[in-house]
Amino acid sequence: MSESGLPEPWLRGTLQEVPAVQRAVVHALELAGEDVKRWCGSLSDEGINARPGGLPPVAFHMRHMARSLDRLLTYAEGRGLSEEQLAAMKAEMDPGATRDALFSELNSALTNSMIRVQAFDVSVLEQIRSAGKKQLPTTVAGLLVHVADHTQRHVGQAITTAKIILGREQSALRRSARK
Repeated sequence: MSESGLPEPWLRGTLQEVPAVQRAVVHALELAGEDVKRWCGSLSDEGINARPGGLPPVAFHMRHMARSLDRLLTYAEGRGLSEEQLAAMKAEMDPGATRDALFSELNSALTNSMIRVQAFDVSVLEQIRSAGKKQLPTTVAGLLVHVADHTQRHVGQAITTAKIILGREQSALRRSARK
């Protein structure tokens, strides 16, 4: 169950009109947005940029999710990456992000990605595509499934990092309350 008391998106009976592959991807993206909000939403600007134990910050994972969604869907659509997409990728680890800007970017990317995913016709799922600098072979379906699993992987990493940060903050508060 989510924080709202609802089951996970794939158990809500929604999007029945959307073909199964695209529906599963959209549900994974909905869950990603809900989980990041639930577990990372209370972080401060400082917390969202913290690197406990040298881990990548939550800010990186949020930027990477947003921007990799755009890149993966660009490949699925049969297009190459633009200079803007490449520059955005190189800036994913930049420090100093604000919580509000990160959530805005991620929410916008999730919304746009759900629209793009649903625009694929099932007849193209087996079409060959290539991905990355090395132009490795895959299919439209392979890219769509990777959109879901890659996003969820970074959600998990962001949540784990957020829990470490929040745990440290709670420990510091308890120590200062004892003084």
